[in-house]
Amino acid sequence: METIDWNDFTKVELRVGRVVAAEPFPQARRPAYILQVDFGPEIGVRKSSAQITDLYAPETLIGKQVVAVVNFPPKQIGPIMSGCLVTGFHNAGGQVSLCVPEHEVPLGTRLL
Repeated sequence: METIDWNDFTKVELRVGRVVAAEPFPQARRPAYILQVDFGPEIGVRKSSAQITDLYAPETLIGKQVVAVVNFPPKQIGPIMSGCLVTGFHNAGGQVSLCVPEHEVPLGTRLL
């Protein structure tokens, strides 16, 4: 495992947002959803592609708080421009489980 110093870590902006829209992404190479995530007034709403179809249905994602990297440069993913990277972990079966705060926190809160 490569080690990093504190300054490297502080460059990554992991923030809490709320999923305000989720829809299937049929153009994706692997099954995915297009998510719109609200990070509050400072950052606003950003789109992301998320390969989370094994454990989540679109309607169960609306209102869910998620943790995402918001300071990567925008990335073209098929027909959408992704403005954040929603985080998750692979479980033992290889399915992605979202990284979410256990309790409600203000939108845009940064992980430190």
